[in-house]
Parts: sequence; C-alpha cells; structure tokens
Amino acid sequence: MEAKLSAKGNKAHDPRYRELIDKLVAARKERGLSQEALAKALGRHQQFVSRYETGERRLDAVEFVDIARILRVPLTVLEQVR
Repeated sequence: MEAKLSAKGNKAHDPRYRELIDKLVAARKERGLSQEALAKALGRHQQFVSRYETGERRLDAVEFVDIARILRVPLTVLEQVR
C-alpha cells in the first residue's frame, strides 16, 4: 500500500497507521480513560495523547508498545491491520 504525503510534505499518512491509532483511541474510550488520564499513566502531557490521536505527530514503536500495554491492547492488533 502506498503512503501519502501530507500537505506539509513531512509526514507519511498510511491508512494502516490511522487504523492502529483508531484502535488505540477506541480502547482508551472503552476503558473510560480521558486523554489526561492516559497521559498521566505514560508520564506525558495531555497534548502528547491529543497530538498522536489527531495525527499531528506519529508514535514510534516504543511509544506504541507503552500505550498498548496501558490500554491492554494485545500487540497482535498489528496482525489485524490491513
């Protein structure tokens, strides 16, 4: 699948990445956590969560694993992304 460049030209927006983020957002909401509560559990600011959820910034692999663990999202979710 071909990644598309944003208008800024500096970030590739792959639909598979958006799907992963949507799964993390859904898991956060299912667990009744606010962005602020998740950020606190991560030792980050609320803006960190907001920015990756809106696509303003991308998560690196370690950040993804940390968030998935806190939200109890199995890493096998990666296998479900198309």
